[in-house]
Amino acid sequence: MTSKVTQWIEQENRDPRSARWQAALEEIMTLFIPRLEQGKLTPVSPLEEQDIPKFKSALASIDLSPGLWAAFLPPSAAALIIPPADAMEELVRIDKDKPSYKIIIQRPGKESRILCAEISEYAHRLGIDIFQEGALLGSFNYKTYEICIEEITKAVRAHAWEKDKWSKENIIAYTVNWFEKVLYLEQADVSVEEKQSFFHSPTLIQTNRVDALFRLLTAVLKHRFQADPEKFTASLPDQTGNSEDRISACSSLAESYLLDLLNVVRSLELIDFSKFSGQEEKKFKTEFTRSVRKLSSDLEKMDS
Repeated sequence: MTSKVTQWIEQENRDPRSARWQAALEEIMTLFIPRLEQGKLTPVSPLEEQDIPKFKSALASIDLSPGLWAAFLPPSAAALIIPPADAMEELVRIDKDKPSYKIIIQRPGKESRILCAEISEYAHRLGIDIFQEGALLGSFNYKTYEICIEEITKAVRAHAWEKDKWSKENIIAYTVNWFEKVLYLEQADVSVEEKQSFFHSPTLIQTNRVDALFRLLTAVLKHRFQADPEKFTASLPDQTGNSEDRISACSSLAESYLLDLLNVVRSLELIDFSKFSGQEEKKFKTEFTRSVRKLSSDLEKMDS
C-alpha cells in the first residue's frame, strides 16, 4: 500500500490523513476477503449474543449489489480498527473505550471505492465515510441508530453500487442473496431493489413469475447442497442398497426441501398464491415436479 499512498499524496495531492486511512481500510479488507462472499454482509469474527440484533438489523436494511465486499465488525474486531491520532475530525466517531460496531464496504475494480460506517449507539457521531483514490469524498452523519441503519442503504446505493448493466449471473446472485437473507431473518421486510431482482421482475431473465419462483428456490437449494453436501445426503440409504430405494429417497428428500421453502414464501406472503390464474396453477404443478426431479438428480450425484 505504500506506493499507492505515495502516489495519492504526491501525484494527486490528497490529504495524507485520508489517504493513509483509506489505505489502512483497504489493507484490512484484504485480510477479511478470504472469509467474505461478494454481495453479502458477513461478520468477520464470532458474534456475542448482544451483537446478533445489531447484525440482523444491518442485514435486513443494507442492500448490496452483487460485486461488493461487505464486512460486519462487532466490538471484538472493531475495537482494533481506529483512525490514527492525527486523523481528520470527521473520521473519529467513537471514543476508544466504547463498544464499536463498524461496517466496511468495498467496491473493487478500476474505480475502487471504500465505505466505512460506525453504527454503535455509543458513538458521538454515527455515520458513514466514503473514500476513493485517497480522498474523503464525503461523510454522512445521523442522529440515532435507527436513522443510521435506514439511511446507510441509500448511501450505499448512491455511492457504491455497480452502475453498469448487470449480467444475468449477477441478477441471479443478487436475488438469491436477498432470499437467503429473508430465510435467515424469517421476515419479508428485507431491503431489495425490485427492478434488479428476477423474483420481483421476472422479465429481467425473460421469464414469468411461476418459473422465476422455482428458479430461485432451486438455486438456493443447489447452493446449500454444494456448501455442505454431507449434511444433505446423510439421511439417504447406503449406496450398497437397492438403487430404486435410493432414487425414491432422493426424490422424497428433494420434495421435502422444496416444500419447506414454498411454505416460507407462503407464510411471509412473498407471493399471493390465491391470485394465480388457472394457467399459472397448471404451470406451478409442472415446475414443482420438474424442480423435484432436478434436485433429486443433484442429490444422487452428490452421494455417488
